[in-house]
Amino acid sequence: MTVMSSSRPLQQYLADSALAEILERAAPILGRDNGSSSSPTCDWMARVPDETKLVDMNLPGTHDAATWDYSDARQAELIKYTGPIREAVFFRCQERSLLQSLNDGIRVFDLRLGYNVGNDTIGFYHGVAMLGPTTTLQDVLYGLYNWLIAHPSETILVSINQEAGSNTLYDKKFEEILFATLNNELGKKFWLPVTGELGTLGAARGKLVLLQRFTYQFLSAPANPFGIHLDAEQWTDNGGNIELVYTKAPKRVAYIQVGVSFIDVYLFTTTLGQDTFKPLVPPGSSADANIRSKFEAVTGHLMKAINAFSDGQVDEALYVCFVSAHKNSDRITPNIIALGDASTTGMNERLLPWVSQHKGKRFGIVLLDFYHSQPGLVEAIIGL
Repeated sequence: MTVMSSSRPLQQYLADSALAEILERAAPILGRDNGSSSSPTCDWMARVPDETKLVDMNLPGTHDAATWDYSDARQAELIKYTGPIREAVFFRCQERSLLQSLNDGIRVFDLRLGYNVGNDTIGFYHGVAMLGPTTTLQDVLYGLYNWLIAHPSETILVSINQEAGSNTLYDKKFEEILFATLNNELGKKFWLPVTGELGTLGAARGKLVLLQRFTYQFLSAPANPFGIHLDAEQWTDNGGNIELVYTKAPKRVAYIQVGVSFIDVYLFTTTLGQDTFKPLVPPGSSADANIRSKFEAVTGHLMKAINAFSDGQVDEALYVCFVSAHKNSDRITPNIIALGDASTTGMNERLLPWVSQHKGKRFGIVLLDFYHSQPGLVEAIIGL
């Protein structure tokens, strides 16, 4: 009998095979990494000094990031689980996968969760639209961990919440699965082990940063031992101003304008942004009217981020602006808001020259729909 002199090659093969299986299972949400590093934004954080605070950076992100592959054909495959729902165009907000987005310079993902089929694993939703019946949150996190290993100068901010419109339960079992997924031994190596603040880029390199948009209600553990807790119970649909103190000493305050699937958030102690998840124009208004309303709200919010000053009472001021919107009553879908139609230009095309005009200013987190439709937009937000 021949005995191998070393088991290391076989162990590595087994590890590589296991990871490949996980990444393939994650692909409907995570996508596949083509290994491209030619983009000037692939490792853009490498050029930023370690001592830079994350709250002082411009971080492009994607709203409802997991919807990138949700087509009419995909919806038809999943209708046996969801029953009849609105057309796919009302739910799809992206065209690039999570891995493609990371290579393009996106550093913030808005992820919405619900039970997968059978209620034994947690997967991804936008409203009632199930996005992948077998892909789990754990699968996708493994893919993000793997990307960070290859790009150790970068960090990824991940906003997580249970999608209330998913028609799936939020119960003790859901909490147990979610807590175990975030706090397993591998997760502990990749989540930034800091709670109540974002800290510096140097500390966050190679790590995920949690924006926790849920609250544990059933478990004895009150929260994850890391990330920023933005209590979902204090967010209202298309509601007014919300004041959320998530750290009392030093005082850190969230002022939030909320919609069902659009949220304008920024953290400070003075003036507030505008929530136009549903643009505030009369029913029956044109695409141009809806987009103009949204553009005014977004640029107004960004100007407040630019002009903000510290009065010494707030330790950390994080600005988050959702550029996304839709309006069901006018059949103004997310892609019309982002891209426009035959009659008018969309948010992304309008935003690029505005952001370029204010190059070098602090915008904070800017969450986009269909960002790849407008070349140069991500670079302009970053400030490259």
